[in-house]
Amino acid sequence: MIKTTPRGGTQLELQHGNHSNLAPSGPDNIIVNGYDAYEGKAPYAVGLRLSNGALGGGSIIGNTWVLTAAHCLTTDSVVVNYGSNRGWDGQIKHTVGKDNFFRPSGFPNTPGNDIGLIRTPHVNFNNLINKVVLPKFSQKGDRFENWWCVACGWGQTGNGQVAKWLQCMDVQVISNTECERTYGKGNVASTIMCTRTTDGKSVCGGDSGGALVTHDNPMQIGVIVFASAGCKGGPSGYTRVTDFLDWIRQISGIAYY
Repeated sequence: MIKTTPRGGTQLELQHGNHSNLAPSGPDNIIVNGYDAYEGKAPYAVGLRLSNGALGGGSIIGNTWVLTAAHCLTTDSVVVNYGSNRGWDGQIKHTVGKDNFFRPSGFPNTPGNDIGLIRTPHVNFNNLINKVVLPKFSQKGDRFENWWCVACGWGQTGNGQVAKWLQCMDVQVISNTECERTYGKGNVASTIMCTRTTDGKSVCGGDSGGALVTHDNPMQIGVIVFASAGCKGGPSGYTRVTDFLDWIRQISGIAYY
């Protein structure tokens, strides 16, 4: 796995089978210190099973589009699981080949460029399968500092097992300056945002590609991409969606004004 994260951070390794790719000092929970999601809490959340055996996450942004992390799209195909808090037992499953994967031209050599799109077969929306909206173009300059958000995923457990039920955590966005206090000045790209580790909350391995969604007027402002070493010693990191709105519109045609 290519490391493009701040010094002291760990790119969220995709979960392979029942074995963790992170250090043994990993957490005892899934999304660390999170809570069980009720059915329908995050209808945009999808579980990704990659053809190389790895697991990740993504979010529905349109009937034929899923937003995820670019490092989740380095395989030949992916099975997208929709509409269930049991991430690998979706109401609907679609297998999508790499011809329908899209990553920014700068990935992986440009830090903070870890974002990707999957073009999928058409999916109808219902109470358990629905899209999350993106920020408006008028919000491209917003940094969302101090906003409260929710992040959900099926990431790793302390014993190396993948989550059987969607976990969520409520977290607050911090400034990049505060994030750099952990990872070092100049080591957090402007296209990255971070959330504070209040009460030990953190994303962890296998959560890659999932959404960071605002509490107020819900919209996706981040894509989960890294955690601190051990998933409990520092801020979690996300690719800023606002910095890629033009790219998303260019590839998918999806935009909000």
